[in-house]
Amino acid sequence: MCGAGRIKRVLKAPLTPIGDSVVARWNRRSVFVVCFCCLELTATLVAQAETLSFWIAPGPDSQLAEWALSAWSEASGGKLKFKPLARADAQILIVWASAEEGMYGEARPIQLNGHRAVEVFVRPAPLETSDVLLRDAIAYLTCLHESGHALGLQHTDQFADIMYSFQFGGDIREYFGRYRRRLRSRADIQKNWGLSPADIEQLQHRPSIW
Repeated sequence: MCGAGRIKRVLKAPLTPIGDSVVARWNRRSVFVVCFCCLELTATLVAQAETLSFWIAPGPDSQLAEWALSAWSEASGGKLKFKPLARADAQILIVWASAEEGMYGEARPIQLNGHRAVEVFVRPAPLETSDVLLRDAIAYLTCLHESGHALGLQHTDQFADIMYSFQFGGDIREYFGRYRRRLRSRADIQKNWGLSPADIEQLQHRPSIW
């Protein structure tokens, strides 16, 4: 989903590079403001048939983050499992970013108490809209995309994929709109993974160097 050039053209928001990632500053005048920023991780946290630990910051969207991890677990055919742990001990940390932090989604590898971990930052309300389900859909898909990077998945150039990068172009409104049209309530998100066959194949064949 990331793609600084594409996002800049669509959102007209200044972008601040941080290492290999890009963080977008929010332009309140933009009608549709989204940036799925990420760090292309060079290491993966998981091997086949492994259980990963996670911690999700409290908040009204914590359920969406849990559903994103559950989607990856189900897509793996049960080989990948997740268990909650205290923040200091977890491998994947999902944190809600504020508008002031100027980010919509980003995955950062870190060292935490002597072990390798990934911080996943998600801004829970990345656009101004009266459509609550569209807002929830974008927050969920951000969690799904960025947690995919935490698992070692890479960007693709296929518009159907959750791991698609906006740097390849495409209709951003439609990217989220097609998922929104599947929903009648927030609970429907749990029943709609948002993953393409290619996403699932990449998950099942991801490299393991953890």
